[in-house]
This record gives sequence, structure tokens and C-alpha cells, in this order.
Amino acid sequence: MNTDIFKKIEESQYKKRPDVKVGDTAKLSVRIKEGNKERVQVFEGLVIALKGSGLGRTITVRKMSYGVSVERIVPLHSPTLDKIEVVQRGKVRKSKLYYVREKIGKRALKVSNLKDLYLTDEAEVAEEPEKAESKSETEQATAA
Repeated sequence: MNTDIFKKIEESQYKKRPDVKVGDTAKLSVRIKEGNKERVQVFEGLVIALKGSGLGRTITVRKMSYGVSVERIVPLHSPTLDKIEVVQRGKVRKSKLYYVREKIGKRALKVSNLKDLYLTDEAEVAEEPEKAESKSETEQATAA
């Protein structure tokens, strides 16, 4: 069977996502449908695993909610996943942080060498070139 056909179909389904790594603290904005209403719920936690490849790639995020650990597994290119924001980048030595499940309290979310960082999959607004033009006009006026 020719896999080129599958690759062409998959290319149109990919979403632009930030570079998420294991050990990061990420905010997932997930669309939830309740009856005929739809809302966006934010799920912020530690990325403990990345699995799969291509369209089937999933991200596992773990957070503490009122003393109870909650994990959520979400497909990375799913239409239910509105956006991903990477809040902090953590340095870890393992690709799967399943050992965090046995930890309690603050130890459960401890990752070494945290760096404040902000990455998102939203489109960035480019700077307006008008400012550069106005500077050159003022330089010409002062030179004359």
C-alpha cells in the first residue's frame, strides 16, 4: 500500500503547535461541548509524556486539583485542542515522568532548572513598518 496518499491527507490536518517537551508546564485550552453550548476550559499542568508521531501524537499533562492528581491525555493535533501555551521550561533526564505519580504535594510537580518561557500556537502580530518610515523622515528633517 502506498503511504504517500496518507501523508498528503495528513498534511492538511496538522496544526501549528509550539515545541512542547517533557518537563514543561503547559496550559491546554480544550473545547468542551455541554448540550448545545461550547466553552473553552484551561488545563494547566506538568507535561509527563509525549507519545506517538504524526497526527496520532498525544500529550499527557498532570496537575494537582484540591490535593487530587488529575491527568489528561489529549491528541496534539485534535480539533478539540484550541491552543497550547508553554509557561515554563523544565530540565528533565527522562522521556516519561511516570515516577511523579507516586509523589505527593509540591514534590509531585518539582522539576529542576525551571526557566520562565512563553510559547503559544497563536499567530504573532508583526511590528508595523510605519514606525521605521517615520524615524527616517525625522532624521531627514533634522539633517536639513
